[in-house]
Parts: sequence; C-alpha cells; structure tokens
Amino acid sequence: MTDGWSHEPAAVDHRATGPPRAEKQWTPRRPTANVEGMQQENIWDAEVAQGYDTPGTGMFAPEVLEPTVDRLAELAGGGAALEFAIGTGRVAVPLAERGVPVTGIELSPPMVEQLRTKADEATIPVVIGDMATTAAPGEYTLVYLVFNTISNLLTQAEQVECFRNAARHLTAGGRFVIELWVPELRKLPPGLTATVCHADPGYIGLDTYDVLRQQVVSHHFHFDETRQARLFRSPHRYIWPAELDLMAQLAGFELESRHADWTGAEFTAESPSHVSVYRIPPTP
Repeated sequence: MTDGWSHEPAAVDHRATGPPRAEKQWTPRRPTANVEGMQQENIWDAEVAQGYDTPGTGMFAPEVLEPTVDRLAELAGGGAALEFAIGTGRVAVPLAERGVPVTGIELSPPMVEQLRTKADEATIPVVIGDMATTAAPGEYTLVYLVFNTISNLLTQAEQVECFRNAARHLTAGGRFVIELWVPELRKLPPGLTATVCHADPGYIGLDTYDVLRQQVVSHHFHFDETRQARLFRSPHRYIWPAELDLMAQLAGFELESRHADWTGAEFTAESPSHVSVYRIPPTP
C-alpha cells in the first residue's frame, strides 16, 4: 500500500526514497505509529528499494500503468502535480514524460535513490519527509496518492492530516486523487483473524486483521523448491470509503467522482478497490 503497500505479489509498494546528497532534507516529524514493532521508516530500506521495480509486470504492467497516467494527466488540467509517496517513480516518471511537471514527497531515501536512476532532481524534484506533514514548494492543480499508500499512515489522525496537507498544496479547484482497496472483512471467517489474499506458484499472501484498531498486516511469502522462504511484512490502517469521504470533508474537499478503476468503471458493492477524486471548491 506505499506508491504504500499493495495487495499485489509482484512487488512491494514503496514508501519513500532517500536522495543522493542533492535531495532536499526532510522536515522533522512526530514519531510514527507502528504495528507489531514495524515502523514505515525501517520497512522501505535499500534491499526493498532495489527489488521494488518489476518492469512490465505487476503494478508496472502497461495495462495497469497506462490508464493511471492517462487519468492523472487529464486531471492535472495543464497544471503541476504533486505525488505523495513518490517511491521509485513508477507513476511520476511516465507522467512527467507526458509533459506534466511532477514533484514528489517521499519518506524513504533508498526509494528516491532508485528514482534518481530514471530522472534527476531538475526533472522530478523530491522532498524527503512524511506525506502527512511535509511541505513541497509551489502550488499544484493535482495531488495524488496511489496504490493503497494512504493506508501506510497507521492512525486516523495521520490520515486526516494527509488530506489537510494535500489541501495546503492545491490551488482553488485543485484535486486530490486517492487509489485505495476496499477492506475485505467479508472474507474474514467468524473467530479468525487472517485471510489468504493471494496464492500463486512461489508466492502466498496473508492478511492478519485487528478489527478493534482497524489495522491489517500484509505478509508476503516468496519461496521456491528449496526449504528457504522470504518474508516481507507491511502494516496498514484500512479505511472504508465513507470514512475517507469524511476525512476529505474535514480538510475542505468535496467528492467529485469515485470509480472502480482508472478507466472509469462503475464502483459497486463488489468492487475490490476505488479511485476517488476529491476537489477543493473553485473560487466563486
């Protein structure tokens, strides 16, 4: 869910990138909430960053990425865009290639180092810091937060602050776009706290839930024919669409549209995820 971690086996979702010396320094932030001792700053390290990109497959597949970039370029409306949790530039790089000026905020320096292999600071500036509190210079017509990454903020208060931070960066009439999965609690059997989210050759994904605190930890097991297995875990706070809408209202946004995906498919009770567009009311 960072680009947060996603419920996709192909890659880990980043959450930050750290710059070579040329990057701007991050702003001080309050301590990060953690689940089971896992802190976001420590999850998105150099090892994860180096293996994050999966060109042509998973969340980097053209059928996933192209509709995302098409829609964001349209919503930018000729203005500049700011990506929260820019990571390795999965979306930012192709969006910038479309002629949209893109700036990023990222928590993890190693993720930004990977971004710097694709675009320099002049092309895609990045501020190192927390997307809930860090300020980027300039004004934007679009702020976007994709691939479930808002769930990497582990408290409701931080998630609300993320909306407020987006609002601070936007011009009147500007938009904040969030891509997020719908909590899968209907799949959770009574009395059990875990579900299998993916099962493929060489990969099993499990989600363990704390429904009292609205927390979920994704466990990603990769294995081969040997006895060895590799585990990646990431903690999240899940958000219902109605709760997300209330967070938006608290920050001065109005819900403009909600679809099941980036192509504009109808959002229904069976949709596993949504792309929600929130807008700051235009100046009268």
